[in-house]
Amino acid sequence: MGERDKRTGERARMPRVSRAEATSSAFRRNQWALSLAQLFSGIGIATGFAVGGILAERLTGRTELAGFAQTASILGAGILAVPLARLAVRRSRRLALSCGYGLALAGALLIVGAVIIGIDILFFVGMGCFGAATASGLQSRYAATDSAPEHLRGSAMSVVVWATTIGSVLGPNLSEPGARLGRALGIDPLSGPFIISTVVFALAVVSVLCMKTLTAVPHGSAEAQASGATPARTARRGGTWAAIRRSPGALKGLLSVVTGHMIMVSTMVMTPLHMDHHGLGLELIGITIGGHILGMYGLSPVFGLLTDKYSASAVIGLGQGLFAIALVLGFIDALGESSFLRLSISLFVLGLGWSACLIAGSTLLTTEIDDEHRVPVQGVSDAGMNLGAAALAALAGPLLALGGFAWITVMGFLVLAVAVLVGVRARRQSRHTADTAEMWNDQRP
Repeated sequence: MGERDKRTGERARMPRVSRAEATSSAFRRNQWALSLAQLFSGIGIATGFAVGGILAERLTGRTELAGFAQTASILGAGILAVPLARLAVRRSRRLALSCGYGLALAGALLIVGAVIIGIDILFFVGMGCFGAATASGLQSRYAATDSAPEHLRGSAMSVVVWATTIGSVLGPNLSEPGARLGRALGIDPLSGPFIISTVVFALAVVSVLCMKTLTAVPHGSAEAQASGATPARTARRGGTWAAIRRSPGALKGLLSVVTGHMIMVSTMVMTPLHMDHHGLGLELIGITIGGHILGMYGLSPVFGLLTDKYSASAVIGLGQGLFAIALVLGFIDALGESSFLRLSISLFVLGLGWSACLIAGSTLLTTEIDDEHRVPVQGVSDAGMNLGAAALAALAGPLLALGGFAWITVMGFLVLAVAVLVGVRARRQSRHTADTAEMWNDQRP
């Protein structure tokens, strides 16, 4: 009896860990795991993307098919976005992310095999699987907000996005070492960078497996859980699109993410070919793409801070202005002799615009959507941005072959104009809704 009382007393004196402390601990550990995974996957994605278009052109012998390498990868990311989001809801973020990076690893191996045996279709299938790394990376930014305080969601998201900087800047500059690796192994030099991708994707899988298991439960959704109205079930009833249409702010956030990614990808994937056609070598291409990716991720914490401190709408406007500057520089370069310096500046600014629109748009989308629909809408956002980018990347190859790089920038301007016009309309609708609600409240007794 005395021994039992002693054990009871010891248990009573043991400090209890509150739910808030446990959530905070999981948040910190997962931030580290997600950041490492983003670093490794950034290396893998950027290394492959730097040479994917050129490899596709050489493998098929057709310039108009060069854009389909990135198109296949982006299409794969878009197709996988919603299934990965559903897997995160039903099981855990850890399982969903590890499956995504594992599939990307398999895709890189398929690409190397396709080049060795010379099968075009297998190459594009491999590029589609390769896109799973992009889908997982995009889901990681939302995973960073799962247990973050509401007023710090933009900053929490931006930290994980920023972690991609080192890997993504380093990746394109591994193109030449990767080519040497390919020569050493007796295979096509341009398939060498994809061997590097297999290694770093494996490291990304290990990193996310170190996460504390968390289901992608939306913030504050206790009522939804009690009623059994999970996000996956709600999405199947068609409530996801209705939730987006009900919120002008969510629509603006979704549009800024989708159109921003479309503009960035369609311009970025054709720039290496534009430079190659003008005699700028692989080393300069790698530096240009590295600077572009630095713009994409390097200042993301700044955009996250601005989003939390001021407003997501203001940062979206800033991003759209940066897109306009980048497209003007690209158009000027296409009209005369191509300049390495001008293209480098253009792609760096293009990356900044993408970062601003992605961070602010994703934060706006997350905060404006009700709890029950948040995770399915996140999946729809990722699918939309990748499928839209895939469509433009597919169109970019024929446009480059027909009219040169100038047509690529014009296409970007058209998409940007649509985003700005719809954003202005959404802002007016939001103001009208607020004014109507205020008038209704004033009339109530």
